[in-house]
Amino acid sequence: MGYLNDPAHAQDVAQETFITVWEKLPEFRNESAIGTWIFRIASNQCLRQIEKEKRMPRSQMPMQIAEKTEVAPEGKIAFLYKSISELNETDRIIISLELEGLPQAEIADIVGISEVNVRVKIHRIKDKLTQKFKQYDGQ
Repeated sequence: MGYLNDPAHAQDVAQETFITVWEKLPEFRNESAIGTWIFRIASNQCLRQIEKEKRMPRSQMPMQIAEKTEVAPEGKIAFLYKSISELNETDRIIISLELEGLPQAEIADIVGISEVNVRVKIHRIKDKLTQKFKQYDGQ
């Protein structure tokens, strides 16, 4: 949801992710935790979906998809997902993994930065999201 901000698209990408995991499982080299590998596949699937949507303007999308994506979900959780989806790719990955409860050392391995840098980035991301929520509550 942090990438796509649409439950239907998120479910489709999750399904595609597990199909890819099943197909690529023999290629898994045990260089990282299996969860890290799966998350990387999921991130790549999400990024491909976002790229696909960028290439096709909403006006050219099939009617039912255009209608679904234009309807904004309500509530603070929906606003959180929307705010996370607006972050840059690295920040989205970091905060998504943090929300999933992954250890910061594993997040550092996934993103390719130091554990200290992960802690700093998480703090800054939380500050950004807090500011957005203050603006959201003020409206």
